[in-house]
Amino acid sequence: MDFNDSPSEAAFRAEARAWLAAHAPAHVLPEGVRLPDTEQAERERVWQRTVYDGGYAGIVLPTALGGRGGSIIDAVIWAEEEARYNLPHGPFTTIGIGMAIPVIGKHGNGEQRARFIEATLKGDLTWCQLFSEPSAGSDLANLRTKAVRADDGSGDWIINGQKVWSSWAHLTDWGILVARTDGSVPKHKGLTFFVVDMKTPGIEVRPIRQISGASDFNETFFTDVRIPDANRIGAVGEGWACCMTVLMGERLGTASHGSRIGELMDYAQATPDGRGGTALDQGHVRLALAEAYAEERAERWFQARLRTMVSRGENPGAMAGMVKLAYARRLQKTSGLAMELRGPAAIAAAAADAATRDLQHDYIWSTVMRIAGGADEVLRNQIAERVLGMPGDIRADKDVPFDQLR
Repeated sequence: MDFNDSPSEAAFRAEARAWLAAHAPAHVLPEGVRLPDTEQAERERVWQRTVYDGGYAGIVLPTALGGRGGSIIDAVIWAEEEARYNLPHGPFTTIGIGMAIPVIGKHGNGEQRARFIEATLKGDLTWCQLFSEPSAGSDLANLRTKAVRADDGSGDWIINGQKVWSSWAHLTDWGILVARTDGSVPKHKGLTFFVVDMKTPGIEVRPIRQISGASDFNETFFTDVRIPDANRIGAVGEGWACCMTVLMGERLGTASHGSRIGELMDYAQATPDGRGGTALDQGHVRLALAEAYAEERAERWFQARLRTMVSRGENPGAMAGMVKLAYARRLQKTSGLAMELRGPAAIAAAAADAATRDLQHDYIWSTVMRIAGGADEVLRNQIAERVLGMPGDIRADKDVPFDQLR
């Protein structure tokens, strides 16, 4: 990848920048203000529709599916320009764009693509991810939620089980679901992928109260939930391949959250050091900021390398996990640095100090990324074995039918 824009890429960047300058300011979120879930969700939906109407949703998707038909480099340029604004982005819309659309686009049939992709790009459909379970988080293939054929000959599936950490499931329209359909084969082989209408009878969503005070995550229970076979994505028993498509999109998209290093530098420059200067005058602060900036640049260029591989039809495989691993670690470090700069007030902030409450929220939330999308330990194992070629971990359950596991 050439980091300098080609003439056509420069033209696209100028076009995108002009469009954003005209449309984004009206949607920018106020700094330091946490909106109620329902208002945040509605703002995300409205911004997504605005982007679609402007012709910038689904940049790499074919125009026949509602996309722009552009290149992956165009998508990178758009993400960079859009990140200049504090716009309403979050799991409420990004799970649909970054996870549901890729898996439906790659493994779904024509009818499913026509039904779901453009509606999602418009913001008319929102999605949650129904993967993790109490006994299957980092070891996703250990999941126990079952899908069995209805015994009435309809071909429908009956779902029973429990999911957890389902971001925004209490507000979204549809879910992407993986369930066990065959327990007589090893755990990775007996899975099947579905999409499910979250209003289907038998689905109960219970929000989880988090330490931050928010309830972004949920437990989701399925009790005799009937869904048609038309909701199955891909072949029966090939759900693991669908899961890998979802996780690849999630990990490659991680660094598009924006670096916020510039904001941190501005904050340091505005924070008095008690000696007549600012925090930015302190050597250890400057060193920490320099390290964070260098790590952010390294992540960005590495991600560009992976995107170039994808644009050539190559599969980055386990290397995609390196982006997420590095981003999660840096996010936690920089959030901690922001708290340190704020000093004792970071813990005992005044009620009216919305900016500090924002810092507190970001610091607490940053721990999520060490687990979400694959825990650090799991990703390190994958990278060690599949990228570096190191000996594999001991797996007592390898090739053992799932029903025989204890």
